[in-house]
Amino acid sequence: MNKIQINRWKDQLFKIWGIACTLVGLILLVVFIGDILIDGIMRIDWGFVTDLPSRKPEKSGIYTALMGSLWILGLTTIIAFPIGVAAAIYLEEYAKKGRFSALLEINISNLAGVPSIIYGLLGLEVFVRILNLGASVLAGSLTLSLLILPIIIVATRESMKAVPSSIRDASYALGASKWQTIWNQILPASSGGILTGVILSLSRAVGETAPLIVVGALAYVPFAPGNPLDEFSVLPIQIFNWISRPQHGFIENAAAAIIILLLVTFMMNGVAVYYRNKWQKKWK
Repeated sequence: MNKIQINRWKDQLFKIWGIACTLVGLILLVVFIGDILIDGIMRIDWGFVTDLPSRKPEKSGIYTALMGSLWILGLTTIIAFPIGVAAAIYLEEYAKKGRFSALLEINISNLAGVPSIIYGLLGLEVFVRILNLGASVLAGSLTLSLLILPIIIVATRESMKAVPSSIRDASYALGASKWQTIWNQILPASSGGILTGVILSLSRAVGETAPLIVVGALAYVPFAPGNPLDEFSVLPIQIFNWISRPQHGFIENAAAAIIILLLVTFMMNGVAVYYRNKWQKKWK
């Protein structure tokens, strides 16, 4: 058997191994989602969405946790989006290439892989204690903004790099300044990729629990947040609270809340995929 035949056999084995792993993953996912649907689909109704938490599972709802998640998601977007895009524009267009910028780029890429609990500890020290924001929605949003900033910066830079150089050259040829070229040509052309990166980073943030627990998010809040300095809870923490209780009714509540959280995440990922495909078709 020659080397060509051996390589073909290796390719076939790797292909079979990949297909097998994919099938196993799909089966496990179907079993997981099916079990959640069986437990929680009948519990979902309008009352479950609008009711406050309660000691009785049949009267308990996700209103406070859902509103807390929406507050966290909104404030995180407002904070992280402009800062992340601005940082990416500076690093890509204005920063001088050298050792410092190379070190900065490496560290930003590495920060995307740092465990989320580390960001929680950082948020606890800086936002909760030093800035004295307490266990508030604003402190949680600032902490999650730090978590997703590296992802937004990297995604924005890659989207800007993918813009054809001919667009930049044509803009300069018509007499546009550097900032005019960035604002009127580069950013609109890369907006699909930027939006995809932002949505995917936010879909990660909406499911985070560890940083918010460290910052001080509560498992039980009898009211929905009314301003950024109010205490809060979020859906993942509410789910954890219900799962830890022995009554079967709370298990059903947790399954129903997981379904809603999965729907929110799938919708966000779907929007990201749509804009990514639309952007790719536009520039092919």
